[in-house]
Order: sequence, then C-alpha cells, then structure tokens
Amino acid sequence: MENKITPTGPSAPKEKFGIKIVKIPANTDKKNIMIFACFGYVAKTCYNEVEYIEKVVKKIHEVSPYDNEIIVIDDFSNDGTINILEKMEGIHITKLIKNKKNYGKGYCIREGIKYITGEIVIIQDADLEYDPSDYPKLIEPIKNNIADAVFGSRFIGTELVRVHLFWHRVGNLLLTLLSNFLTNLNLTDMEICYKAFKKEIIEKMQLKENRFGFEPEITAKVSKIPKIRIYEVPVRYYGRSYAEGKKIGWKDGFSALRCIIYYNLFSK
Repeated sequence: MENKITPTGPSAPKEKFGIKIVKIPANTDKKNIMIFACFGYVAKTCYNEVEYIEKVVKKIHEVSPYDNEIIVIDDFSNDGTINILEKMEGIHITKLIKNKKNYGKGYCIREGIKYITGEIVIIQDADLEYDPSDYPKLIEPIKNNIADAVFGSRFIGTELVRVHLFWHRVGNLLLTLLSNFLTNLNLTDMEICYKAFKKEIIEKMQLKENRFGFEPEITAKVSKIPKIRIYEVPVRYYGRSYAEGKKIGWKDGFSALRCIIYYNLFSK
C-alpha cells in the first residue's frame, strides 16, 4: 500500500478499509452532532441537526479517499433529523441506530465504538464546524505508523479558522493548559473534536462520560498508555455562533474542569 493518500472525488478510486460512519444525534437539551470515524470507519453522533446532517454525510462521501461504511446512531432527535437519516439509510448510511432517549455525546461515542470494524477511528461533530476534507491529515500519521493517536488543532498552522467568541478561546486555552500540566503532554487544543485513534487504542479504553466531559477524559486516559505516540495537525474550523446553533456553554467548561482533575488524579 502506498503511504501517499490519493486525490478524492466521485470518480477517484476508494481505498477499502471497511470505513463506517456512525451518526448520533446528541442531547435533548444540547443539540449536538458528532462524527466518530475510523480508517475504514467513521462514527457520527448527532442531535437535532436537521439543517446539517445530510450535508455532512454527503461531504464525507465526497472528500474521503476511502470506501466508507456508515453507521448512524440517532440520540433521540426531535426536529426531523431522524426522518432525513431514515431516507439516507441503505444509500449513504449503512446502518441507522435510534437511541430511545437522549444520552449525550460521550454515551453516543461509546455506542459507536461497539461497531468499529476499521483500523482507525476519527471523531467529528456533525454540524460542519469541522471539515471532513481534513481526514487525510488526521489519518496519514497513523497510516504511516508514526502515530497511535492524532489530535487536530485550531490553534496551530495556517488553516482557515473563524475569528469569534474570545472567552471560548480563553476557556479552551486554560483547560488545555491544566490538562497538559497533569498529563505532561504539550497539546494546543485538548477540547478539539477532531481526534483519530488506532482501533485497538480506543477499544481498550473504559470510557464513562456521557456528555462533553468525553474530551478531557479520553485525553487523560490516552496519555497514560505506555509508549503512546501522539501527534497534532492543524485543521480548519468554521465555528458557529449561538444564533447559528452552537450548543456548548459555561456549564460544560466546569464539567471539563472536573473531568480533567478526576481522570488524571483519581482514575486509572
């Protein structure tokens, strides 16, 4: 297999790694969609993203150089998202799983992990704040066997990043700083949605957080794996305003703070 990732497009050849996309609509009180991807597998979580869900699934198919198998988990959406997913099932989506209540992002990720068949897992929100065109950058270090996990970053490199929400940036930097202090990593963007892992790495983790505490939890746990190789790559970020549907708030910041302390100091 060549190490170089080939160009994509409707007629471009697709590498077959059994990729699955899992879609999961998120919380009842937090409209959140996330994508969970594997090299040969993409898992997607979503909640009440009727405006974006079809666009993001099709975008993955358009830009991915791999032969995607898509599994979608709906986290009890109530805005018509599920109707769109049902129409896409069997065409753009391989399997659709419907949660009977709203659980949250972390729960949906754990559900998605159960269906992994590919080699690499990528996590992505499904609101198009993050661009699936960045998949090759996240995957290549793992594909080339120089990394076991790859974090995206909105704060390094020269990629396009929307300028807004100053206090979100400050909070992100403070949480990343505290996380780095306890993990002894030098990440620039711990809270980033885009994270890629070898299948065997993420499958072995005993994840517990149901909501946005997933990000500091998985960062703490991956940092404790002996000889783990973690890399960062710059990614594009088209952040939404609250008027445009952004869901994460200050309460999630306090939850992240709790998770950073707990999973680094008091949990294996």
